[in-house]
Amino acid sequence: MSTTTITVEGMSCGGCANSVRAELTHIPGVVGVDVDITNGTVTIDSQAPVDPAAVRAAVEEAGYTLAG
Repeated sequence: MSTTTITVEGMSCGGCANSVRAELTHIPGVVGVDVDITNGTVTIDSQAPVDPAAVRAAVEEAGYTLAG
């Protein structure tokens, strides 16, 4: 099991969190996604380390950007 934590800019509501969660769960191997709107953090649990490019693409597909 692998855990990755990212910071996503622009999330402000439950709908935002749902959009990001939905896109990230489409990445192969992802088994869970926890979104903290207050801090803008997203914790991704996966069977193996996730490809950073796939994470970035999923976040952008949801309409948001990674911090940093």
